[in-house]
Amino acid sequence: MADNSGLKLFGFEIRRAKASSGKDMLPSIVPPVDEDGAGYVTAAGAHYGTYVNIGDDDKKSKDDFQLIRQYRQVATHPEVDAAVEDIVNESVTSSDAEKSVSLVLDNVEAPDNIKKQIQEEFDEVYSMLEFNTLGHDIYKRWYVDGRMYHHLVVDEKNPKLGIQEIRPIDAAKIRKVKEVKKKRDPISGASIIENVNEFFIYQDKPGTTKQGIKMSPDSVSYVTSGLLDEERRKVVSHLHKALKPINQLRMMEDSLVIYRLARAPERRIFYIDVGNLPRGKAEEYMKNIMAKYRNKLVYDANTGAIRDDRKSMSMLEDFWLPRREGGRGTEISTLPGGENLGQIDDIIYFQKRLYRSLNVPINRLEQESQFSLGRSTEINRDELKFQKFIDRLRSRFNMLFYGILKKQLILKGIITEEDWSSWKNNIVVEHTRDNHFTELRDAEILRERIQTLDQMQQYVGEYYSKEWVMKNVLQFTDEEIENIGKQMDDEGPTDDEPTGDEQ
Repeated sequence: MADNSGLKLFGFEIRRAKASSGKDMLPSIVPPVDEDGAGYVTAAGAHYGTYVNIGDDDKKSKDDFQLIRQYRQVATHPEVDAAVEDIVNESVTSSDAEKSVSLVLDNVEAPDNIKKQIQEEFDEVYSMLEFNTLGHDIYKRWYVDGRMYHHLVVDEKNPKLGIQEIRPIDAAKIRKVKEVKKKRDPISGASIIENVNEFFIYQDKPGTTKQGIKMSPDSVSYVTSGLLDEERRKVVSHLHKALKPINQLRMMEDSLVIYRLARAPERRIFYIDVGNLPRGKAEEYMKNIMAKYRNKLVYDANTGAIRDDRKSMSMLEDFWLPRREGGRGTEISTLPGGENLGQIDDIIYFQKRLYRSLNVPINRLEQESQFSLGRSTEINRDELKFQKFIDRLRSRFNMLFYGILKKQLILKGIITEEDWSSWKNNIVVEHTRDNHFTELRDAEILRERIQTLDQMQQYVGEYYSKEWVMKNVLQFTDEEIENIGKQMDDEGPTDDEPTGDEQ
């Protein structure tokens, strides 16, 4: 960048092979497409003043800082908070007996000593994140903000010691920037992208024009929600599509409160006979009658005394109307209150619409609903869809562990970048599950298989072999069939089965 005043590089950078960066140098007129929401700037430009339009009105355009603040405000609404808690509780299972997240290396073709070191480093990363204690808060922060940053603290004098500390960074104070260097093609005159440099800009006071601190990409762990706006330029949170429903729900609730206060009580209508009095004297007579009969005695809960508030008027005042001579004289009638005060169908509609926007089953909105342990046919289809949604969230969130673990292993010299590229698809991060619907589904599937097996019992040995039944009915793999056979041989015959001597 031309203007580097106030900017300094902070953090560490992993040395990479020159061959790995060759693809970035291929000529093109457009920058590479990355769905990380980074803002592109030219070498002579600045990264400040980048905005995102979240509405139809250009005047309501918000930058990332304001957008994140809006997400956090929405998350404080009771209905949204309850839905987010359901999502986080299903995603992160905390248990004192076992870790909520574990690493599986069964399919990694690496020596056992390397696997052991990878497992140890994963446990170290898990411990530095304090995930067993703060896992719920970390996941919730990522879900609400739509992005998550961590500063990986490394001893620059001795980087082979690896990551020493992992510190969370407020997502509103940092953003990723890609600096594009261009050159003009002498033949076509087009601007050809020569190089793209990635870095992070940290601002202690976001939303200002104050220069920030330039941080190297390797020193920051960056995980996004994977969702982009309609222009596919900005990262948005999973709460983004709930902004309109929550605003509509708030307005409906406020209007309902105002309507209840105005229409709930019964009010009296006083028709006062003023005879043939002139207008001025008629008004004076009306005021005297109102002051005489108005009941404004109220109970003060703070002092325990009763005071007279005749001088005050409220929105629930009775009506006083004059009546000329020839009418029915002085009369007192009652104006009934609202008759449909108990109808909240519109509120319930917008609550359900809000839950749909958050992909949370509607039945979870009803707190009094009981959890039923029944057959799979009784399981709500929305719960199954919700579990798949949780699995997608977990898969995206696992990038936090993958990114930090990769840098930790490379810094300590346990593996190289080439090793990680060949193994990363086989390294699996598993979450502990406690979803009862999953257990019910698996139990029901097993029950149906056993019932089918009972019905086929008389045909086994005549039309079907035991191996065929185990593979096609019980859905056992070859490895499972072999292991079950060994286990049955080790256990020996059961009490019901005769031994060779008894036969």
